[in-house]
Amino acid sequence: MKLIVGLGNPGAQYDKTRHNVGFDVIDRCAELFKIEVSEKKWKGVFGSTVIDGEKVFLLKPLTYMNLSGESVRPLLDYYNMTNEDLLVIYDDLDLPVGKIRLRQKGSPGGHNGMKSIIAHLGTNEFKRIRVGIDRPAPGIPITNYVLGKFTPDEKEPIQDAIEQSAKACKAWIEKDFLQVMNEFN
Repeated sequence: MKLIVGLGNPGAQYDKTRHNVGFDVIDRCAELFKIEVSEKKWKGVFGSTVIDGEKVFLLKPLTYMNLSGESVRPLLDYYNMTNEDLLVIYDDLDLPVGKIRLRQKGSPGGHNGMKSIIAHLGTNEFKRIRVGIDRPAPGIPITNYVLGKFTPDEKEPIQDAIEQSAKACKAWIEKDFLQVMNEFN
């Protein structure tokens, strides 16, 4: 079994914001995998299917970013999955817009959603895809920036990053994550 989680905030006001790029990747994965992500449980919305004999779950926590672990942990526990079965996708201020970075473990890097998941799992050893959103210009508060929409110049690179991230998720279903990292990093 595999659990792919995209981080974001619920509500129309957050749709297509920088902080919700994880949700955007899950939406693209849902199209790619032909999964309807609409079932509400575990403080989130999720869907599942079987791909190449592997049960795959897509999850968008509806807890707001800071409490994402409250959604991820119960689903893992219910299906007796381990951290090895988990892949989390989230926005990253330290990467340029459109750049993705796959890692097997790491610190939360100041990301509150990742802090919550690490706290609930008791480890930082789980797979992740960081999607670059870049840093704001001087004088723009980070909160305003991450909750803002992408500029017209950023739309093409972020769409490419969403597509590449979804393809990396699909590749992880079929291959070892190290191979996927080598292919997409």
